Amino acid sequence: MLRSIRFTLCFAVLSLFAAGQARAADKAPSTDAPKLLSVERIWDAGKHNAFTDLIRFRDAWYCTFREADEHVGGDGMIRVLRSADGREWRSVAGVTEKGIDLRDPKFSITPDGRLMIVAGGSLYRGTKTLQGRQPRVLFSADGAKWSAPERVLDEGHWLWRVTWHKGRAYGMSYVGKPRDSTEEWPLRWVTSDDGVKWRELAKVDAPGRPNECTVRFRDDDTAVALLRREGGNQHGWIGTSAPPYDKWNWTEIDARLGGPNFIILPDGAMWAGSRSHTPEGPRTVLARMTTTSYEPVLTLPSSGDNSYPGLVWHDKQLWMSYYSSHDGKTSIYLAKIALP
Repeated sequence: MLRSIRFTLCFAVLSLFAAGQARAADKAPSTDAPKLLSVERIWDAGKHNAFTDLIRFRDAWYCTFREADEHVGGDGMIRVLRSADGREWRSVAGVTEKGIDLRDPKFSITPDGRLMIVAGGSLYRGTKTLQGRQPRVLFSADGAKWSAPERVLDEGHWLWRVTWHKGRAYGMSYVGKPRDSTEEWPLRWVTSDDGVKWRELAKVDAPGRPNECTVRFRDDDTAVALLRREGGNQHGWIGTSAPPYDKWNWTEIDARLGGPNFIILPDGAMWAGSRSHTPEGPRTVLARMTTTSYEPVLTLPSSGDNSYPGLVWHDKQLWMSYYSSHDGKTSIYLAKIALP
């Protein structure tokens, strides 16, 4: 009986210690530095190649991005590359929509095993001034043959990234206003069962012109968001929401973001990629992240027009796609990083 009591007490103490260590790790991550193992340029065929994402699908690598004449304006297309080994890449798809600039394609995998892309569909009518926009979704069973872009949500919205969790898709959709407008940009937390028909879960109280946002889910079902803001001090926000996901709690970070993305590793650690605004100019960085902190710790070869990373954890390495103009032309790069 005494031995049983001792065992129970010992187990309880160890459990409390483990819980405390987990909380401490979330608040104070390791100070060891990640190591850049390699960087390769994998595409530069377009005039302007930008806004990447990366995924593994059916034992192959896929990278997608926008290919156009310039950063803004024109009818941008969605380019999809495939690689068996992450070294040799070839184009397997080029998706266009007449009169529409398809921007910022982002991957996800649907519950029924299809590859999905969500993208912005912007209308310029031969100018560099935005005339209208509405999100598009498209699907593929093999990564090469894609359905025609289909409009979702409402005119003016931009559903910037989709994440699937327990059979349902989630994302933040924002409604931008003209640059000279003093109006806020409404942010909507939305969900879908099929990626096509969406409904609103909550209106998100996020001032400062919130826009690009990545949402991921932890093992305890908590949703975590990394949000870019264009107004006020322009500092990014990190948010958390617990089921039923009708409320968000936010923490402001001491950094501006551009193309924010992050990944949650099997051990629960979070790593983010984004644009960093340095005295030397914009750079693409990798940052340690918790639910209340964001700390850039590695700068990728980059400058000028750059950032918008895709992140995949594979074979105990972080694979990171991004674009940059440091070699004189906006091109697509793939980095491999060893994490501490």
